[in-house]
Amino acid sequence: MDRNLALLLIFSACIFGPCWVFAVCAKASINALGRNPSAAPRIFTAMIIALVFAQAAAIIAMLVVFQLFS
Repeated sequence: MDRNLALLLIFSACIFGPCWVFAVCAKASINALGRNPSAAPRIFTAMIIALVFAQAAAIIAMLVVFQLFS
């Protein structure tokens, strides 16, 4: 496999994975807020924690890719 193609596939996975997590998390939090608006602070906190973990996983994956292909 060409090195550039492998880099493209890995970067795609590093980008589309967290994007999918962001979309699912946003949809779930909007549904939860629609069902119970009084729980907004707890839902917001859980949503932010989930998004931070998804972003951290993406950054770590990109750093690994940079180390493998440098």
